[in-house]
Amino acid sequence: MPSYKSNSIKIYNSLTGKKELFKTITKGYVGMYVCGPTVYSNVHLGNLRTFTSFDTIYRYLTHLGLKIRYVRNITDVGHMVDDNTEDRISEKARIEKIAPMEVVQKYTNDFHDTLKKFNLIPPSIEPTAQGHLIEQIELIKQMLDKKLAYEKNGSVYFDVMEYNKSNEYGILSKRNVEDLIHNTRQLDGQSDKKNPQDFALWKKAEPQHIMKWASPWSLGFPGWHLECTAMSSKYLGEKFDIHGGGMDLKFPHHECEIAQANACFNTNPANYWMHTNMLTLNGSKMSKSTGNSVLPQEIISGNNKILSKAFSPSVIRFFMMQAHYRSILDLSDDALIASEKGHNKLMDAIENIDHLTSSDSSDFNVKDWVQNCYDAMNDDFNTPILIAQIFDVVKFINLVKAEKANVKENDLKEIKIKLNEFVFDVLGLEKNKSNIDDSKIKSVVDILIELRDKARNDKNFELSDKIRDDLKNAGISLNDSNGKTDFTIN
Repeated sequence: MPSYKSNSIKIYNSLTGKKELFKTITKGYVGMYVCGPTVYSNVHLGNLRTFTSFDTIYRYLTHLGLKIRYVRNITDVGHMVDDNTEDRISEKARIEKIAPMEVVQKYTNDFHDTLKKFNLIPPSIEPTAQGHLIEQIELIKQMLDKKLAYEKNGSVYFDVMEYNKSNEYGILSKRNVEDLIHNTRQLDGQSDKKNPQDFALWKKAEPQHIMKWASPWSLGFPGWHLECTAMSSKYLGEKFDIHGGGMDLKFPHHECEIAQANACFNTNPANYWMHTNMLTLNGSKMSKSTGNSVLPQEIISGNNKILSKAFSPSVIRFFMMQAHYRSILDLSDDALIASEKGHNKLMDAIENIDHLTSSDSSDFNVKDWVQNCYDAMNDDFNTPILIAQIFDVVKFINLVKAEKANVKENDLKEIKIKLNEFVFDVLGLEKNKSNIDDSKIKSVVDILIELRDKARNDKNFELSDKIRDDLKNAGISLNDSNGKTDFTIN
C-alpha cells in the first residue's frame, strides 16, 4: 500500500493564511506548478533556494507513492521593465553582443547545469513562454469576449475594476484594490490604461523592441503574468493542486494569475498556494551593486570574496534544508562551515552503519523515530525538524559504534533503509560531497594557474595551452577575464 494513504500532510496555504490538510483533486495524483526563471542571467541563490525547496517537496510526495506532474516554466520572452527601457533579455543581448535567443539558450543551459549540480530532479514538463504564444493569445480573446479586458492602441489590458465587480482582486496578497498602487512590472504606454491597477495582457512593440510576434492586435509580446496561466492550465487543467514560487511573486504575479484564471475558467487555478521566503547574505539583502552577492558556482569553486573557502553543492543544499522553506535564511561563512561539519558527520554515520554489530536488544525505539521523521515532513515539509530527528539516530549510531548502546539486527536494517531514504531520496543530499576534496582541488588548480601564467609570460604557449586543455579534459574550465584567471568545475 502506498504510504501516502497512511500519512496526512498539512500545507501552509498562502491563500488562506493557515495550514490545511492536503487533499488532492484526483486520488493518488498531484498537479504542481512552480514559476521558473527568466533566462537573462546566471541563476542566483534566491532562485536556487526556491527550486531546491520545491524539489524536496516533489521528492517527499514521490517518496509517499503519489504520482506527480511537476510543471516548471522557462520565461524566454522579453518583458519591458519600465518606461522607455529595454527588456532584460534584449538588454543582455546588446551588452554581450549576441542575439536574444543566444541569451536565452546560454542562461537556460546555466540554469539546468546549476540545478543538476545541486541534485535537483528535472520537472515532468518544462514549457517555455515562446512555445505557448498561441495559447496566450486565445486566453486574451476569452477575456476580451467577457469584457474583462480591453484593447487600446494595439495593446490589451486586464480590466481590474471590472473584474472586481464580481471577484476579489487582492485575495492572495490581502490588498484592497482601491488602495493599490500598481507595482507590477511597468511597461511603456501607461496612459493607455483605464486604471493604474490594470496590467498588460499584450503589448504593442515599439520599433526598437527586438522580441515581438504577430497577434490580432499588433506586432508585440505577451504580458508577464499571462504565460503561467496559459501553461499551467494546458498541462495541469483549469484547477490543480499546488502552485508555488518565491514570496516576491505573490504580488503582482500570482495575484494576476488568479484573476486571469477566474476570468477565463471561473476558478482559482490552485487549491494550495505555497511561497518560499528570501535568502540573505551576512544578514543583509543580496545586491550586486553593494558587492553583497555570490553566485552558486562561486560558492562551489571558492572564487569569491565573501566566503573563506569552497563548499560542495551537497553541503549548500544541506544548509538550505536546515531552515524551513517559509523562514528567512541567512547565508554566512560560519553557517556554511557549521553545515559542512554536520553534513560530514551525517555521511560518516551512514558509512558506519554497515560496520555495526547487532545485539539481542535495542536501546532505541526505531518505530517511533521513523514516525517522528514522517511527522516532521507531514507538518508543512518541516525539513529542520526532520534533520533534528536524523541526528538523533546519528547520535545513536555513534553510541553503538562505541559499544555504549545496543541495537537489534532488524532495527539496524530499518535504520539503514529509512536513513538512506530520508537523507538521499527526500532531502536530496549526496555521498562524498564534502568540501575537503574541493579545497584541495582549488589549491592544486591555483598552482597550475600560476604555472600557466608564467608560461604565457615566457611566451611558452605550447605549455600554457597544454595546462588549459588538460584541465578542461579533467572537467575544470579556466576562465580568463580582465587579466585574471578563475576556474569552474564542470
